[in-house]
Amino acid sequence: MTIADALNNPYTKWMEGKGPYASVVISSRVRLARNLTDYPFPHLQDEETGRKVLELGRNAVASQEMEEQVGKMDFVEMEALSPLDRLFLVEKHLISPQLAEEDGPPRGLALSEDEGISIMFNEEDHLRLQVLYPALQLEEAWELASKVDDILESSLDFAFDEQYGYLSCCPTNVGTGLRSSVMMHLPALAMTKMANRLFMELSKLGFVVRGMYGEGTEARGNLFQISNQITLGPSEEEIIANLAQVSRQVIEQEELAREKMRKEGLAQLEDMVFRSYGILSNAYIISSEEAMAHLSNVRLGVDLGLLRDVQLQRLNELLVETRPAYLRKIAGKDIDAFNRDFKRAEIIRKSLSKI
Repeated sequence: MTIADALNNPYTKWMEGKGPYASVVISSRVRLARNLTDYPFPHLQDEETGRKVLELGRNAVASQEMEEQVGKMDFVEMEALSPLDRLFLVEKHLISPQLAEEDGPPRGLALSEDEGISIMFNEEDHLRLQVLYPALQLEEAWELASKVDDILESSLDFAFDEQYGYLSCCPTNVGTGLRSSVMMHLPALAMTKMANRLFMELSKLGFVVRGMYGEGTEARGNLFQISNQITLGPSEEEIIANLAQVSRQVIEQEELAREKMRKEGLAQLEDMVFRSYGILSNAYIISSEEAMAHLSNVRLGVDLGLLRDVQLQRLNELLVETRPAYLRKIAGKDIDAFNRDFKRAEIIRKSLSKI
């Protein structure tokens, strides 16, 4: 699969809906920040040095070792992509909003055939290596990210200090340069008003909770992204293990809250789930916020066995198919908010009618 294929297909690896704790955890992500010795950080680059970094990166991902051990990687310079295509890649969680910006140094993207690996060049740092897996698979994602990192480092001279570790543009990434995160669906904790207290406890332990698209985004559809804050001090393995342990504790709390809701108010729970299913199956106009809320209820119904013919993969796909960039892509033109709401409802309605 090439990047051109990725731009014409809303599906990507993290949407599989299979794996450990898939009923609560949507995806697991590991991201490494790396910079090259003797080159200024991206925000200080001129055109020439930016192009040089891209050239070095393109050669590194195209190496024989990379293809033999990891698989073929496709590469594209971001200026070759339209603003709409860039936004679509953001919605698929394959690149960051910063890489999609038009201003700044020359930027590039390398993408694996299954879209599980993406490497961003000249974002905040020279390289941002991301591995994105479905369900709770942090250890597996880290194992692959570490392998790719080692291959890259065999041909690239990464900026490293014996005392501080890998150097980065932002001081909060110095050390391992590792940010790991899990995206979770936590409707029961949110509905029972337990989420805020839990998130405050997580912040005391060195974790941060954000919305679906990370920093600066609010949580919609009861989707929350939990990630580590500390990158300097603990080893990569310790960071991954700590987040995995915390994730399992959050999963346990969510499952207990779901079971309590089932025991104490099954009729109300069924009413909520089937009302949302009915609205999504019949609505002709629906906003993004309303769609996310009802899709959350339907997902909960699937997880609790109230809805048996809806697949988690299809619900995951709808997280991207109902976003503005995809709606504009399939319309083939720029469309206003009303027509996006109309198209969004049509996609959901047709999707559920197949069940």
